[in-house]
Amino acid sequence: MKTKKENFKDMKKDELLKKLAILQENARVIRFKAEGSRSKNVKELLNLRKDIARILTVVNKK
Repeated sequence: MKTKKENFKDMKKDELLKKLAILQENARVIRFKAEGSRSKNVKELLNLRKDIARILTVVNKK
């Protein structure tokens, strides 16, 4: 059940920043949701953090 990684290198900087904001908001929601109860998908936050790091790497290179 592997998901295909997105190719962030082909995206423009403004698109990357929009995607980054969305992913950071999703990560925040998951963190606060996990406070009260157990998450069904344990690796969801880990995958979001990796995607955020990938986007930041590409943005810093541009």
